[in-house]
Amino acid sequence: IHGLHVHQMDVKTAFLNGDLDEEVYMEQPEGFVMTGNENKVCKLIKSLYGLKQAPKQWHEKFDSVILSNGFKHNNADKCIYSKFTERYGVIICLYVDDMLIFGTNMEGINETKKYLTSCFKMKDLNEVDTILGIKVKKYDGGYALCQSHYIENLIFKYKHLNIKEASSPYDSSVKIFENSERAIAQLEYASVIGSLMYAMHCTRPDISYAVCKLSRYTSNPGFAHWKAVGRVLGYLKRTIKLGLHYGNFPAVLEGYSDASGATPENDNKGTTGWIFTLGGGAISWASKKQTVITHSTMEAEFIALDALASEAEWLRNLLTEIELWPQPSSAISVYCDSEATMSRAYNKIYNGKSRHISLRHAYVRELIMNGVITIIYVRSKKNLADPLTKGLPREMIKTTSWGMGLK
Repeated sequence: IHGLHVHQMDVKTAFLNGDLDEEVYMEQPEGFVMTGNENKVCKLIKSLYGLKQAPKQWHEKFDSVILSNGFKHNNADKCIYSKFTERYGVIICLYVDDMLIFGTNMEGINETKKYLTSCFKMKDLNEVDTILGIKVKKYDGGYALCQSHYIENLIFKYKHLNIKEASSPYDSSVKIFENSERAIAQLEYASVIGSLMYAMHCTRPDISYAVCKLSRYTSNPGFAHWKAVGRVLGYLKRTIKLGLHYGNFPAVLEGYSDASGATPENDNKGTTGWIFTLGGGAISWASKKQTVITHSTMEAEFIALDALASEAEWLRNLLTEIELWPQPSSAISVYCDSEATMSRAYNKIYNGKSRHISLRHAYVRELIMNGVITIIYVRSKKNLADPLTKGLPREMIKTTSWGMGLK
């Protein structure tokens, strides 16, 4: 949207940079024992890999170094730093020892790189190519995030499941219940669910519902659960080249919420689904089983709306702290396919029959009154959160995936 340059750097042996606050001693390492002082121990000044404190001490060290150079914290996410001067603007996103550096021009990026290299041992990876296993491709007018290589390795790892291509990630006609018999390859099942979760969280919102559903049976998987996992892998095999595409339009943040009704195989609890898009692609999404039993579809939809509203407030705070974002921030448009839920959200009168969602009602009402969100009705067919709450047919999956920016 703002035509920023995106570069990548990596900190070499990041955890060795942390300064220790506590007294920590270690035995002399094998091969480095000092003759005549075999019974003595080493007092650590810097942190080491394997110490409980190491991650925290590294972050504190990086924090103090980067803040002393004029960078400011983003209060919504303490691993995002920004610095804006008359000549340039720079934003740093840190993930342990991997970082992305965004700049309005190359002068700011080069100055930041030079400063970081003077403080730590750094590896300059120039323009971003791969970050955390996600391939970043630049094209005319935008970027695409893809995990085709990761998915290819995943399918190869589980090729013994005889994976066949599937047109959708979940077959809604098949009812899945808890396994009452002996577990089948429980550790391997947990491993494949974890692998699918990584793809789901990074670039594949279209498999969110299937992974959310199947992850509930990790402790005791049966044949039906393995068959459903095979279908998800089959769908990924068929759509392996899909990636999230972002362009410069639309430059507004939009959210969609949906909920499915309670089902017996779901402990009589509904499923919440929500998704946010910016620049034509999904930037944040979730599919989760609700924690309370609701009395109606409207109540289930309201719980989903509350979860969406919470994320909307956080995203607004995140973007407001970035100086490139237009100020003052306008209300975020959130779309809901339940007119009854919208009516309840805009209704000032509290109904005592819905005591168990009264706090959620008050929270959503306050966000509407403060101009953080505005709720707009959308038909179910055009609701991008629909595939996050239920299994859909092939054509609907295609349509919603396109709307999420999966191309």
